[in-house]
Amino acid sequence: MATLGRTRDDLYEETAASFRGVLDRLARAYEADPDKRRDLLQEIHLALWLSLEHFEGRCALSTWVYRVAHNTAASVMRRTARGPRLVGLEDVSLSPSEESRDAVDHEDNLRSLWELIYTLRPRDRQIILLYLEGLDATSIGEITGLSAGNVATKLHRIRKILSHQFHEGQCCGQ
Repeated sequence: MATLGRTRDDLYEETAASFRGVLDRLARAYEADPDKRRDLLQEIHLALWLSLEHFEGRCALSTWVYRVAHNTAASVMRRTARGPRLVGLEDVSLSPSEESRDAVDHEDNLRSLWELIYTLRPRDRQIILLYLEGLDATSIGEITGLSAGNVATKLHRIRKILSHQFHEGQCCGQ
């Protein structure tokens, strides 16, 4: 662990504080139920603490945190194997329609979008969540192990799927 004299606990405390918002959003994106979300967040923090023993600084700390957090969340979701049927990119027609949104419906729209994100397969969910965190295709590729070109292609398809499903009301029992 290349931490210049810091212990794993020190590095974890700094990392957890720096990435608190990111980890909270990630847990929310993977788990809608507040109780299960707290459990998931605990698992992510434990995995992060354990992983820091092996962090050597060969990648950015942010890349390490995202990778550990997303892999942990995806593993937990696979273990629990519950919820709605996961949707693959090939399962949806890609012809989105455009509708304007009312400011009054903003919260409903956000909730609907999150529900659609919950239905994505873990890899697709991971990619869109990293994108929503502001990462570019190259950074997402480093975290997921995909090429930047593959990430860009998947992002394009995922955004089309989400747009199509959102505008067609294919969530939330609409």
